[in-house]
Amino acid sequence: MSRKPTKGYYVKGHFVAEGSELDLELKRELKGSDTASKTDLKRESDALQKLGEDLLLLRMPAMQQLVAQAQVPEALKEAIAEAKKITNFEGKRRQMQYVGKLMRKLDEAQVQAIRAALDVQHNGSAEETLALHMAEHWRDRLLQDDSALADWLNAHPDTDSQQLRALVRQARKDGLPDKTAVSQGQFPRQGKAYRDIFKLVRDHLSATADTPDSHP
Repeated sequence: MSRKPTKGYYVKGHFVAEGSELDLELKRELKGSDTASKTDLKRESDALQKLGEDLLLLRMPAMQQLVAQAQVPEALKEAIAEAKKITNFEGKRRQMQYVGKLMRKLDEAQVQAIRAALDVQHNGSAEETLALHMAEHWRDRLLQDDSALADWLNAHPDTDSQQLRALVRQARKDGLPDKTAVSQGQFPRQGKAYRDIFKLVRDHLSATADTPDSHP
């Protein structure tokens, strides 16, 4: 008859059995404040637990940056790394409970730094969003306004003008919506030429932004 597995979690690669002296000591250290209401504490605890689960998906460079900035303590980083290795459902659940306890030890600045890092990973930075909008703006201008091609080539003389002209002609040949459709934000997005124009414009804008003496 097999022995029933001991319940517990991992800290820095070492197993901590529930009910052990070390477990009780860690729980005393991680015990929350009694000044807030039980409802508030539960809500805050659940939010931090969920944030800890999201940390498992944070890319390694971003995690390393948070650790270097002292926004993620080493113990939390190791607990996250250990949780990623665990495949057993119950074992992972217990480990994530421990991650949640560590999350509750963080101060507000650390929590906000983690949220910001996850937000950038999920939605992109403000600079990336602006670059995408600029690329969309130029693509639409090139397809709708004949004078836009000259404006673009004047701003980006290193562009292959023959390639860009050919792409514009092909995209227009693929079909443009009527003015009413355009005003409603509709535009064909499946044509290869349409997509290639966006890629060409985006690549040139990115190259310009990376130039040290470039200006917005």
